[in-house]
Formats: sequence, C-alpha cells, structure tokens
Amino acid sequence: MDRQDSSDVEKASVHNIEEAALQGHAATDKAGHVLIHIDPAEEARLRRKIDIRILPTVALLYLFCFIDRANIGNARLAGLERDLGLSGYDYNILLTAFYVAYVVFEFPAQMVNKWIGPGKMIPILSFLFGLFSLCMAFVHSFGAAIAVRFLLGIAEGGVFPGIAFFLSRFYRKDELGFRLACYIVCAPLAGAVGGLLASGILKIDSIGPYTRWRNIFLVEGIITCGIAIISWFILPDRPEVCKWLTPEERALAEARIKAENVGSTHVVDALHNKAVYGGIFNVTTLLCATIFLFDNIVVQGVGFFLPTIIRTIYPDETTIQQQLRTVPPYVVGAFTTLLTGYLSFKTKKRGLYMVISAPFMILGYAMYIGSMDPQVRYAASFMVAIGAFSFGALCTAWAAANVTSDTARASALGTVVLFGNVGGLISTWTMLPNAAPRFLPGNAFNLSNSSVMLILSIFLWLYQIRENRAKENGRDDWRIEGLTQTEIEDLGQKHPGFRFRY
Repeated sequence: MDRQDSSDVEKASVHNIEEAALQGHAATDKAGHVLIHIDPAEEARLRRKIDIRILPTVALLYLFCFIDRANIGNARLAGLERDLGLSGYDYNILLTAFYVAYVVFEFPAQMVNKWIGPGKMIPILSFLFGLFSLCMAFVHSFGAAIAVRFLLGIAEGGVFPGIAFFLSRFYRKDELGFRLACYIVCAPLAGAVGGLLASGILKIDSIGPYTRWRNIFLVEGIITCGIAIISWFILPDRPEVCKWLTPEERALAEARIKAENVGSTHVVDALHNKAVYGGIFNVTTLLCATIFLFDNIVVQGVGFFLPTIIRTIYPDETTIQQQLRTVPPYVVGAFTTLLTGYLSFKTKKRGLYMVISAPFMILGYAMYIGSMDPQVRYAASFMVAIGAFSFGALCTAWAAANVTSDTARASALGTVVLFGNVGGLISTWTMLPNAAPRFLPGNAFNLSNSSVMLILSIFLWLYQIRENRAKENGRDDWRIEGLTQTEIEDLGQKHPGFRFRY
C-alpha cells in the first residue's frame, strides 16, 4: 500500500455500523477515536443471544475435557497404581507425559486454530480428547498408559487457548473476562463433578469386562466424544458467518469488536509474523504468562493431588467418602471464579481481583505448612481453591484485553496458556510420595509461587497505569506520522490511541 497522510485514512473511515463491519473499513479514526454509535440496548440483546448460544456449549466441552485430564487422580484412589504395577515416581512420570505433549504442541495448535478457525478445531480436538481418555480404560501396562497420556496432551493443546481465542471474536475486552470465567469455572467444577461421577461409577460393579477405575475413563470418555460431536453443529467460526444472527446483528457483532482495536480495518486479519511477535513479546503478555505459570502449578497440582491429600487427612474413610471430600473445595473455587469474573466485567478491572485473590493461596499453603490438624488442613484446601482458580480467567482476559488484532490475540493467548502448561508440567513433581503426609517441599514451593504471583500482579498494574499516563501526555503521538494503514494496524500497543486495560 502507498503511504498516505491522515486525511486519506479519515476518508476510509465510516460512521455507521453496517459499513464499519465491512472488511477494509475502520471503526476508529487514526487517533483511536470511535466513529460509530452503538445502542446499548441493542448491544445488550446481542450479548445475551451470544451468551445463550455459545457459553453453555464451550463450558460443557471444557468441563469434560478437564475431567478427562484430571480423572487420573480419582482413578489412582480406585486402584490404577496397583493394577498397572506402578511404584515410586511412576505416577508422577505418568502425569508428566501429558504435560510434555501439551507444552510442545500447544502453541502450534493455537496457530492452527487461527489458520483453520476455532469453530472447527475445538470440536475436532475435543473429540480426540474424549477418544484418548476412553483409551485409558484399555491400557494394561505403564508404557501404554504413558503413550495414551501423551496423545491426550496433544489433543488438549489447542482446546483451552482455542476457546479463549474463539470467545475473543464475539466479546468486547471488558466482557471477555466474565465469559472466560464461565468456562474456566469448569476447572474447579470438573473436580467436583469428577469426584461425584467417580463415586457413582465406582458403585457399578462392571461395564462388560471393565471394572473399578477403568469404568471412570470409559464412561467419561464416551460423554466427551458425544458433546464434541454436538458442538460441531453449534459453534460458528466468527460472527460474520453465524447463521443464528440476523444480518444486522452480525454487523453489530463485527463492528463493536473492531471499534475496540485502534486503527483496525479487519476483525479477523490474516495470520502474519509481525502481529504474532507483537502479541507475544510485550510486557503484559509475558507477565500474565508468568503469573499463570505459577498459578497453574497450584491449579493442576490440586487437580492431580487433592484426592491424595484428602486420603492423608482422612485415612480411615472409605475410597468413596474420600472422593466426596474433594467436592466442596472445588465448589467454593468455582463460585469465586464466577464471582471475580462477574465483578471484573462490571468494574472493567482485572488486576484488582488478582491482587485480592493471591493472599488466599498464601494463607492456604501457610496453613498446610503450619499444622497437621485435619480440620486446619481441610480448611487450607478451601483457601487454595478460593485464590487459585480465578486466575485462569483473569490472566487470559488481561492479556487479550491489551492487544489490537485477531492474530495478536491468538498469539498472546497461546503464550499465556503455554506458560501455564509449563506450570502444569512442574506441578506433576510438587507432591512426591516420599513427602507424604505433610508434603512440606511442595507446599513451601507453592507458598513461594503465590507470593510471586501477588508481587507480579501489583507490578503489572502499576506499570500499565504509568504507561497510560505517558500516552495521555503525547509520548507516542509521533509514531503514526507517515505510516500506511497496514503499518498503523501493526503498531499495537505503540499506537498513540491505545490504552492499557488493567
């Protein structure tokens, strides 16, 4: 494109929603001012319609994907180690196989999500996830179990970041946090539902030749495959091709997203390197990713080891009673995830609730370290759940809110989730069998992680406040002089009209 001055760009701008939704038209001027008026009542109706159609489907998908990931903890209580002949660190190695695959394949899977479209890839990956979980019912050796868990990690690689990326095409930045919470809440809910399901399934003597822990994988894998098939027919790739929206609603859905991305003329831009790098290599993405890394050490550790910790707290109870004990902390974690997500949506803040949440984790791990009293240790599991589970939605929402293109969001979310899964990989070695029942090294490690999360959240919050003040004082005004429209769109956070959202 030839270089053009500011007046040329203004001529390409429009002032009505239908035109603003078209490819190649901007919804903001060169300085980042919104050029269209959106009726709040119409927008609220559109948002409710999207909520009803999309959120239940992605939430149900993620619920069973997380169940399929974490049900190995329930299977462990039901005799998996004994039947497969596991000993020593074998269980930890089994958990590690999943995360090695997840970490290696997660970012490439997110780029495939961007290339092919999350509306198509999410159902495909979810079906594979359910299929591989089902295959765990048929393993009879340690090596076979490792292979299946590795395949499970490959399939899961694109689901979590893919859903976050998918939702970012339908929701404004300040709306996104609560909608992310509506499916990320399924992580703690999966612990509760998984515990209840496992308890119910274990009451069944056999399903054909399969008994005990094998039934857990068999039943839950079949359910996941069924939901994935249904989702193929429900999830649209983006508003522009959404058949259950009217033409007017599709235009509004596209225009309102474009209006938040300063200088953008495309809601879904072509995959290109500059936007990919811009989404990854910025302070907000990297700090959110680091915070999520530490948080996921806690969250995934809870998923994998809470049943084991409960067994050390209540060793005289039956397996089913121990399974049921895992449910209440997850329910409390789910409630706080939704609450912080909703408050984030209403107040348009993310950093505040991360700063509020981290001390609960610090308190929980201090309680684990400081006491062997069963009531104190069980209460500690609630404190950890209150603090930890809300970070998934808040970290991803914070990163997504501070980029300006579809490609940059895909790469920013991919980076945050990639770091998070490095944390998941680390979590598989935090609670070692020879440290039972106190698990002092793991609890001390997570206490340190929680403290670092609090410090980094405060730092990022203050950094963005400082940057916004500098932008308001005109520090970046010179950056758009003499640039083409394409170059302006690629400025991202350097655009003078861009403001950090914290």
